[in-house]
Amino acid sequence: MLTRKQQELLLFIHERMKESGVPPSFDEMKDALDLASKSGIHRLITALEERGFIRRLPNRARALEVIKLPEAYSPSIKPQVRGFSPSVIEGSLGKAPPPPPPKPVQEDMGNSVSIPVMGRIAAGVPISAIQNNTHDIGVPAGMIGSGEHYALEVKGDSMIEAGILDGDTVIIRNGSTANPGDIVVALVDDEEATLKRFRRKGASIALEAANPAYETRIFGPDRVKIQGKLVGLIRRYH
Repeated sequence: MLTRKQQELLLFIHERMKESGVPPSFDEMKDALDLASKSGIHRLITALEERGFIRRLPNRARALEVIKLPEAYSPSIKPQVRGFSPSVIEGSLGKAPPPPPPKPVQEDMGNSVSIPVMGRIAAGVPISAIQNNTHDIGVPAGMIGSGEHYALEVKGDSMIEAGILDGDTVIIRNGSTANPGDIVVALVDDEEATLKRFRRKGASIALEAANPAYETRIFGPDRVKIQGKLVGLIRRYH
């Protein structure tokens, strides 16, 4: 027998997994259940695990698996989450032969669009700046909308609470501006590229991680160039 809060959390995790393939973050669970702190979520998850409804997967950040649902499963009990949740496609990334190095372009392929993968982006300690086009991938045309787009392979775990994991491929709309709260590709000092949430701190720019293990980094406005905004991601399951 589950308490109402336990059942609400279980169904929220289940519905989020069905929608995006990504478990919700602890902050999203806290907001959805209107709890004051994440410690209450920890207690609910432990209780669900002890009762055999969920399983925590070892050696993987924020990895939960729903094993079973209550017998009296009611789809009407659906807490509403606030905040960012990227669209996710399951499937193989499959590399194509590298074309001549063009600027990012989109090539119509029926219901899909071909966009270039431009190397790796750090979701953790920044790595060297964005590389040249390594290969192309196809994404659904409806996923990206208008504008120029490119893709980057994620390295690191600083954005896990935004649903972005090490090894994901993020889809970026090319652009040089961003609004506070956007997840962006930021180029620091023209040599370090990183994927972070964009904030302003007075006249300075803050690059905010979505993982409490990482500190927010503050820079003068002349040190950071926005290279585009996140619009979606592709995840590969091994």
